[in-house]
Amino acid sequence: MALKTKRSTRIAVTLLGWGIALWLFFPIFWMILTGFKSEVEAVSTPPKLVFMPTLSSYAEVFERASYWHFTFNTVIVSVGATVGALLLAIPAAYSMAFMPSKRTRGTLLWMLSTRMLPPVGVLVPIYLLARNTHLLDTRTGLGIVDMLTNLPIIVWMLFTFFREVPAPILEAGRMDGATRWQEMTMVLLPLALPGIASTALLSLILCWNEAFWSLNLTSSNAAPLTAFIASFSSPEGLFFGKLSAASTLAVAPILVFGWISQKQLVRGLTFGAVK
Repeated sequence: MALKTKRSTRIAVTLLGWGIALWLFFPIFWMILTGFKSEVEAVSTPPKLVFMPTLSSYAEVFERASYWHFTFNTVIVSVGATVGALLLAIPAAYSMAFMPSKRTRGTLLWMLSTRMLPPVGVLVPIYLLARNTHLLDTRTGLGIVDMLTNLPIIVWMLFTFFREVPAPILEAGRMDGATRWQEMTMVLLPLALPGIASTALLSLILCWNEAFWSLNLTSSNAAPLTAFIASFSSPEGLFFGKLSAASTLAVAPILVFGWISQKQLVRGLTFGAVK
C-alpha cells in the first residue's frame, strides 16, 4: 500500500512538473510558431495550428534592420557589464562574508532594497548624467548602467555562496603565509567557482533582457536587441508576424546559451546545499 502511494505521488509530481514546464514554455513556442506565419495568419481568429510555413517575416526583418549590429551591441554590453560587476562584487562579497562588521547585514539589505526602486524614478538624473558625460547612446554608458543595476543582486548571491565555503580552509591558507589577495584569488575563487559561474550567467541573462534603459539611453549606435524588437511596433499597429520573428532572433542566442549551461547553473545554485 505504501509503495503504491509513493508511486502515485511520484507520478503526480512528475505530471505537475511537466505541466508547469509546458505552461512556461508555451509563450516561447507560440512566438516561434507565429514567426513562420504570414501577417494574415498571425492575426487570424481562431489561431491556426496548421498552416504553410513562410520565411517572409524573417526576410522583412533582415531587410528592415541590421540584426547583427544589434546583436553585437547586446553581446558587448552584456559581457562587459557582467565582467565589470563581478570585478566589483567579488571583493565586496569576500569582505562582507569573512570580515563582517555591525553594518554588514544592514548594507546588504540596503543594496538589495535598491532593486525595488522603479527605474523611472531615477531616469531623469541618469539621463542627464549620461548626456553631460557624453555617454548617451554609447555601449559604455549602457554597460555602466546595467552593471550598477545588477550589482546589488550579484553581491548578495556571491555573499551567500562565499558563506558556504568553510572558514578553516581559508585560515589554513593564511597560516601557510597567503596574503588576503592570494587567499581570495587562489583559495576562495576555485572553491566557489560554481557559484560565481551561475551568478555570471544570471547577470548575463538580466543584461541581455534589459529593456527600460536600452530604450531610454540609446537610439541607434548602441541600441541592443531589446530596442531592435521595439522598432517593430509602429503607429499603424503591431505586425505580429514580424514582431515574433524579431523576438525569436533576439532571444535565440541567450536561450541556446542557457540550455547549454543549464547544468552549470543548477550546480551553482545548489552549491553548498549538501555537505
